[in-house]
Amino acid sequence: MKIEVNMGCKVLIGTQWGDEGKAKLIDYYSGKVDIVARYQGGPNAGHTVVVDGRKYVFHLLPSGIIQKNTKCVIGNGVVIDPEQLLNEIAEVEENGYDVRGNLLISDAAHLIIPYHRVFDGAMEDNSDKKIGTTKRGIGPCYSDKCLRVGIRVGDLFNPGYLEARLKETLAGKNLQLTKIFSKSEFELKSVKEMLVKFRDEIAGMVTNTQYYLHKSIDEGKTVLLEGAQGTALDIDHGTYPFVTSSNPTIGGALMGTGLNAFNVDEVIGITKAYVTRVGEGPFPTEDLGEDGELLRKNGAEFGATTGRPRRCGWFDVELLKHAKRVNGLSNIALTKLDVLKGFPKIKVAVGYKLDGKKIDYFPTGRIDAIEPVYEELDGWDEDIMECTSFNDLPENARKYVEFLEERTGVRASIVSVGPDRNSTIVR
Repeated sequence: MKIEVNMGCKVLIGTQWGDEGKAKLIDYYSGKVDIVARYQGGPNAGHTVVVDGRKYVFHLLPSGIIQKNTKCVIGNGVVIDPEQLLNEIAEVEENGYDVRGNLLISDAAHLIIPYHRVFDGAMEDNSDKKIGTTKRGIGPCYSDKCLRVGIRVGDLFNPGYLEARLKETLAGKNLQLTKIFSKSEFELKSVKEMLVKFRDEIAGMVTNTQYYLHKSIDEGKTVLLEGAQGTALDIDHGTYPFVTSSNPTIGGALMGTGLNAFNVDEVIGITKAYVTRVGEGPFPTEDLGEDGELLRKNGAEFGATTGRPRRCGWFDVELLKHAKRVNGLSNIALTKLDVLKGFPKIKVAVGYKLDGKKIDYFPTGRIDAIEPVYEELDGWDEDIMECTSFNDLPENARKYVEFLEERTGVRASIVSVGPDRNSTIVR
């Protein structure tokens, strides 16, 4: 019996600790697909797109929303802050884009209620070992999802069920808030009013997005799946416990949309030409000296969501190889190559030592005990932001890209040489 396989889906995945430049590449690809679907995370993500010198920062809206002929989906794996989403829709609409006509929201997506943010902040503030959470309520919302006490978008359209659900949930939440954290109680009336207002604003956009995506692929439409954060922040495959509360990796892409592995025909890893990290946690190739500071300055490495300065360091070969194994990368899009201009020597971590012994994998634990093994490559002084082909790049820039390809075993099919949509070299 012949098995019919429907393909037409690309997945873009961050391969480091997030902030790899996913939004620019999603914006680039979304002009070539019919649908862009966000599959996990929440307003803890900040995806920045620059078009004709104008900067847009998306926290919940898929980055393809400024492509006028592209439908956008917020999938079931995303946790939605109602106030944040409405503010974001209003801001994008003010710039002339038709959000409501191009956006669909999963009825199975979970909602971040104000008490989630209070819990998030209280748990971080009362911990002796900080995780570095953005305090946006992401973790507590995903916790409620797993505990089966969460509120989903579809619940808003069943008034009796919603009120009973809120009463039951608030009883437990208020007990914890007052007795454990000495916080004020939340009133049923105010929470319900906020949710009803949100329901009325989004009513025309809510649907079963799992069915919509499958139907669209069956009709021959192309889909791009967009995640937040990166592989090293995955709750299962990242630097636990300093991770996010969801799966930015390929498994999360499928679970967060309802698509299956047979729908996917390409997995593209978004990879910065160096490495950054926001918040706490191990970072083997972090540079705490002048080079790290120069990377931060040249790359404008400050969080789009929090404004926090990002920790900066050198490219990590084993980290990308880990992302390749976990996600089944087809190729990578290498971003921010232009930031490396002016470094006489560029370091690349080509391996690790642990307890004095060489290891050839990204370990599950004891990552803070890793000693990176570096090689140095010659840098370049030329400005590459106007380069339009790979051969236009300075020789040492080309050698750097080719060195990374050789050591990781993954081809760089796209090289980004600047923040603008047009500063993109396709190989």
